[in-house]
Amino acid sequence: MSKSLEKWKGTRTYGLCLLLAMLLFFYLVFKILTPQNFGSPSNLYSYLQSSIIYSVGGCGFYFIVVMGLFDFAVGANVVLSSIVGVILSRQFGYAGFILGCLGCGTLIGLLIGTIYNNLNVPSMIVTVGLMLIFESVAVFVAGGVKQTLDEELRFFSGAPGNIILAGLAFLLMYFILNYTKIGTYCNAIGSNEFTAKNMGINVRKYKLLGFTLLHFFVGIMAILTVSYGTTMTALTGMSTMSRNFQPLMGTFFGVAFRKYNLPITAIVIGEFIISIIFNGFVALGAPTTIQNVVTGAALLIIVTLTARGAKGSVVK
Repeated sequence: MSKSLEKWKGTRTYGLCLLLAMLLFFYLVFKILTPQNFGSPSNLYSYLQSSIIYSVGGCGFYFIVVMGLFDFAVGANVVLSSIVGVILSRQFGYAGFILGCLGCGTLIGLLIGTIYNNLNVPSMIVTVGLMLIFESVAVFVAGGVKQTLDEELRFFSGAPGNIILAGLAFLLMYFILNYTKIGTYCNAIGSNEFTAKNMGINVRKYKLLGFTLLHFFVGIMAILTVSYGTTMTALTGMSTMSRNFQPLMGTFFGVAFRKYNLPITAIVIGEFIISIIFNGFVALGAPTTIQNVVTGAALLIIVTLTARGAKGSVVK
């Protein structure tokens, strides 16, 4: 009996049950505490609408986090790519909007990966510096004016548009992880970079690919973000940094549950759990300081679980 239980604990079914149990636990906690203001079907649908945006960003983050890398410039890229997409949409419609967001996002990822490989300094240092640069570029491109997406171009602001686009992003990640070498090699680099080099893996190439893929997904996140919010304002002084952490927390779910072969599912459900926690505290009327404390504690817990599930990775 015990051997059967131990075997079951390593299956995808067990991992999925664990995720769903966490989701149900947090839902019931806030539903019991504030039944009138939280957890109705319309509320849950609203939570899903916002969490799906961060799920796409979390999928992108996965490609570098498994290698022990980090990127503080994601939020700045969301802002810059959104602004570029909105500006181009006025001339070229949906084509300009989509290609502007995706193109800007991908080029920034390629630039970050190239600079990181050539400077040979920790990714956090490189991306903090680039974050400040991208914030300034966004202010210049926007001309100091809030950019608003035209009403006729808001197909991705809600269902079914945002579900379709996010679903395509999840399918793309599934294909990359299961039908290309990228997922395997990124995991190998994160586990032991020296061993990966000895195996003949081109580490610099896959780090560059990791950053490029991350920011391609950030381009998709930019489409969903500005469509959902309808406007985007350029910010400076590291104000975009707050946009990094919610998709990152979903990524930590994905990394923690990759041992069950459920990274994408874990990212999507993890982001929904985080959205439920955030909105639960809003329903309770908790002050922002309490929400930040809980967010920080949740991040620490998730990181701890992730570290146990993926020893050997360090931030570089």
